[in-house]
Amino acid sequence: MRQKYKNLFLLSAGLALLLMICAACNMPSGQRKPRLVLFVGVDVSGSFRNSPYYDDAIAFLSHYIYGHLNELGEMSKLRALFVGSIGGTSEDEPKAFHPIHDLEGKDVTQIEEELRKWFPPEDIITDFNAFFEEIAQLTKDRNLTLAPLSIIIVTDGVPALGTSEEKAAYEKISMEPLEYLSRRVTVRLTYLEPKVAQHWREDVPARRVRVWTVPGEVMVGWRKQMETGIDLALQDKLWKWVKDNVDFRVRARRF
Repeated sequence: MRQKYKNLFLLSAGLALLLMICAACNMPSGQRKPRLVLFVGVDVSGSFRNSPYYDDAIAFLSHYIYGHLNELGEMSKLRALFVGSIGGTSEDEPKAFHPIHDLEGKDVTQIEEELRKWFPPEDIITDFNAFFEEIAQLTKDRNLTLAPLSIIIVTDGVPALGTSEEKAAYEKISMEPLEYLSRRVTVRLTYLEPKVAQHWREDVPARRVRVWTVPGEVMVGWRKQMETGIDLALQDKLWKWVKDNVDFRVRARRF
């Protein structure tokens, strides 16, 4: 009799474990995969504004934001979105970030209009350090430290502290505020010249922060992926290009 009850107990325990496994397997994917916190930086300093890439960058950014807001292709669902300037009229100038609510429900054209309105070409310098510090503070204030954090910047990547030929200028860029901000922090810099991209990969101090750079001559290729007369939601080539070239999953650095 005792063996019979023991067998019944083991059977019940096994069924309970099987039900738990099935429930976990059937859990909606949105509950298993943390939603992304996305920060967008717009460089409107003179050096980038006068480059051949500025207008293309704003147009791309409009599509990129729209894609994430609407989860097109395989773009990550957003928990939060903040858009701010990385420039200013002086160093350490406070930044204002526009929240996701300002862009939700807008189409690509409306998003581009908002970006150009928010960030008129008046900034004199590019201050990456102040931008990163503001991101860190905002992330802590909004209690977003548990979510994966992605920072995408359209910029020429040249710091205010020197020229692209001065290694020391890049060594003074500080990602320290971002280092332990979240389990995964990725900084994506787009529209750089190849030499500047190399400086960001090799000379900017970073330990846990993952850095990804995309040269301007590669970025302009996004338009070639679009098919005429097809709705953005069905532009599979475009969203795959974005995933492979911009939202690429960057590996952590080895030490």
